[in-house]
Amino acid sequence: MNSLTSRPLAALLVASCLAAIVGCGEQSTSPDAAGAGPAAKELNVYMWSEYIDPAIVADFEKSSGIKVRIDVYEDTETMLAKMQLQEGDRLYDVVIASDHAVPVLSSLGLVRPLDRALIPNASNVDARFAAPAYDPRGEFSLPYQWGTVGLIYSKAKIGDRPLSWNLVLGENPAPAFVLIDSMRDMMGVALKHLGHSVNATESSHLEAAGTLIASAKARGQCVGFEGGVGGKSKVAAGLASCAVAYSGDALKAVAEDPSLAYGVPSEGSIIWVDAMTVTKRARNADGAHAFINAILDPATGARLSAFTLYATPNAKARTLLPEATTSDRAIYPDEATMSRLEYIADVGEATTRYDTTWTSIKAR
Repeated sequence: MNSLTSRPLAALLVASCLAAIVGCGEQSTSPDAAGAGPAAKELNVYMWSEYIDPAIVADFEKSSGIKVRIDVYEDTETMLAKMQLQEGDRLYDVVIASDHAVPVLSSLGLVRPLDRALIPNASNVDARFAAPAYDPRGEFSLPYQWGTVGLIYSKAKIGDRPLSWNLVLGENPAPAFVLIDSMRDMMGVALKHLGHSVNATESSHLEAAGTLIASAKARGQCVGFEGGVGGKSKVAAGLASCAVAYSGDALKAVAEDPSLAYGVPSEGSIIWVDAMTVTKRARNADGAHAFINAILDPATGARLSAFTLYATPNAKARTLLPEATTSDRAIYPDEATMSRLEYIADVGEATTRYDTTWTSIKAR
């Protein structure tokens, strides 16, 4: 499907979350404050939280002589706002972004075409991800990890109830549930539950999805909106019985506590790819390309997925993972589940309606 995203979409996303920039979590100082030497010896990366094995970073630093500084974000809207309004393309060299954000970044001139000659390991990418709809020529991005949006839940608290979006959106929901604080993900979940595409544009469908989410928010069982990490943490801590979450975040908690589980509800859900990009004004473009090439090394790719518990888009890396991992349907869904998954795509002028609906939900 075509997911090229227009400039108006970027503007609307930024407008809806401008306040979210304030307090955006960061693990390190900004490049301006770093003062640790020439730009060629530093690499500034902007990515989702809890998304890379520190040992991979340490190994890259040792082999390249480049100091890596990582800042983190929890939702795409915050990332886009920082990139556009706080000169993120100058602050960072590498940005790891959701698939549907890649065309926004490229259309705004915030990322540059990749120099494939500097990334020979790009040949390791699985053919399924080599020419994605969000970047059909593979001009601006290469895949990092992929996964799904589903539910993490307490097996004891959910019992034998079917795994359905009814657990968070139904009239008789789970005892305590968390909604995901991401406009397109949460709207997509509601639309899927109603039998529509996650990329629906009809006003009546969007209105119905908004009403459904607002009703869920108003129920006493709802314990709020959280990012993927925050939602799974509440379930892991016993503060919620289930939460809308990203697969890898959820599976980390499941690995630590076998009383928890993760799955894609029967109605279907969202499949996504996070992609690596190099910013337009990167201070260390060569280092950025070297970092991307290192991530796409088969052994490194396998280590990355073993850490994140997300699926690897690296065909050679997958062959290095244990069979217990590659056969785990929570990580690598079977074909029946895959047939019920959709990528988030550009919805054009309907973005205004999404933004208005989401703002109304959050304001109530």
